Amino acid sequence: MTNKSTTTPSARRGWLVPASLIGLSAVPVAAGAFRLTELSSGAEITHHNARYFAAPLPIVLHIVSVSVFAVLGAFQFSSGFRRRRPRWHRAAGWVLVPSGLVGAASGLWMQARYELPEGDGDALAVLRLLFGSAMLTSLLLGVVALWRRDFVGHGAWMLRGYAIGLGAGTQVLTHVPWVLVAGQPHEDVRALLMGAGWVINVAVAEWILHRRSMAPPAPARAVVQLPQAP
Repeated sequence: MTNKSTTTPSARRGWLVPASLIGLSAVPVAAGAFRLTELSSGAEITHHNARYFAAPLPIVLHIVSVSVFAVLGAFQFSSGFRRRRPRWHRAAGWVLVPSGLVGAASGLWMQARYELPEGDGDALAVLRLLFGSAMLTSLLLGVVALWRRDFVGHGAWMLRGYAIGLGAGTQVLTHVPWVLVAGQPHEDVRALLMGAGWVINVAVAEWILHRRSMAPPAPARAVVQLPQAP
């Protein structure tokens, strides 16, 4: 007897978004893993990595927390998975929120305390502080909304925080065409390309939230009333 897959087309489509988000975060996660290997193996110290060897804790915390936030958070976008495993959604939140907060806070610390590398300028520093603060604020507002049992607001703020946190993945896509055509960008163009990655993600998040707000409410279930005994 031939075994047929029980996975429906709708279920497969439900996994398309999380799979795409994991794919989008693959390059930054791989780059982070390379950086951790470099730090743990005692690689040669150069002007590109000297600041990380001088103060390794912030970069280690940033890489680990953002990687967990990006990959684990992608599964929250499978509505079918959330419906089937509501406990998993809540349990994952206990990991996601601290990971996102540590990732945003460590990124802000590094921007403020690390020496700017070659190719980074004041414009990019301002953008990192702006979007890092926005990510931190979004996640905190998501926690406050959950505490108030405002589940719609909680989901909206967490989506915004995740969109900003996944900016590094979109920044790969904004950089690659420029590098292929014109080579490595100078400071101003690099800031523009980095900023475009964050702006694109935030715009997509707001578009999703707008579509959700315009969707008609789910129809109420009909209540069947039994005839009363005479």
